[in-house]
Amino acid sequence: MPHQIRPQPGIMDIALYQGGTAKIAGREDALKLSSNENPFGAGELAREAYRRAGHDLHRYPSTDHAGLRAALAASYGLDAARIICGVGSDEVITFLCQGFAGPGDEVLYSQHGFLMYPISAMAAGATPVKAPERDRTTDIDALLDAVTDRTKLVFVANPNNPTGTFVPLSELERLADSLPPQTLLVLDGAYAEYVDGYDGGAALVDTRENVVMTRTFSKLHGLGGLRIGWGYGPAHVMDVLNRLRGPFNLSNTQLDVAEAALGDAAHITRSLSENARLRGWLAEKLSAAGVATDQSFANFVLARFDTPAQATACNAALLADGLIVRQVSSYGLPEALRITVGDESACRRVAHSITRFMEGKG
Repeated sequence: MPHQIRPQPGIMDIALYQGGTAKIAGREDALKLSSNENPFGAGELAREAYRRAGHDLHRYPSTDHAGLRAALAASYGLDAARIICGVGSDEVITFLCQGFAGPGDEVLYSQHGFLMYPISAMAAGATPVKAPERDRTTDIDALLDAVTDRTKLVFVANPNNPTGTFVPLSELERLADSLPPQTLLVLDGAYAEYVDGYDGGAALVDTRENVVMTRTFSKLHGLGGLRIGWGYGPAHVMDVLNRLRGPFNLSNTQLDVAEAALGDAAHITRSLSENARLRGWLAEKLSAAGVATDQSFANFVLARFDTPAQATACNAALLADGLIVRQVSSYGLPEALRITVGDESACRRVAHSITRFMEGKG
């Protein structure tokens, strides 16, 4: 007798998330610039903490993450009691959808927003809704126009992925203050550290009851392989999320390494300064080659070509040169390639390859 086991409605409608390509068949020297990883890797303090963690692999981790939460609170001037830690910020996003959205509800995000927003919404049984962007930048008025009485969550990545664009704090304040009382605003700050003077939305969280901030150790701190994220929000929201969080969702290794990374000022300073310098340099070189980019506030640039076919051809040329970047058709940008800002050698290789490709097109 055939089985009648069926998943919940909507689950099979979820398109599988595709991460950035990591390898080129037949090439051992391929350079991965497809996942916005820190080209300098993790800092030495984090590496040392990782080595030490091997001595306690038999020990269960704490269930309250008190040490890391205290370190985060001290680093960012936050209330430790209102911080939650997750397996990457993805898990915190999942908790938010599980806790506050379900069948009949809507989860709103911008046109080129992070793919985990609709995936997590659909996994919770909710309906994802896209609002158009303006010049690849989050449009606050368009988001507000798309809000209905069924909207439970609004996700805004700032800076946005994959566009790298940024909306000022005043616009986020206007959005938060204009939402209906049943709607929670989630500010995804995966790239917040790359914006000078931007707190990721922490001040909005502290002054409002309808704003949550998510952050990650995957980008600036170079810990993407360990999957460590966190969120900060009002007490009433954190109470819900902590009831969904598994008691041992982060290992001792994750907790110890993340805490060490927070204290590595030298690594943080170097990573930020080199990213800012090389991001500007790469954008200038692409512009000189005839490839447009919007001003990026993250650790990548979005290279825009005349047509999707030209973007695909340039991607093939980059692959032939051993350079792996990210095609972003799944984000509604088939004419663009997202390119991680690597170290100086990587940026020079990318600029040379794209310039040569564009000259050949002429």
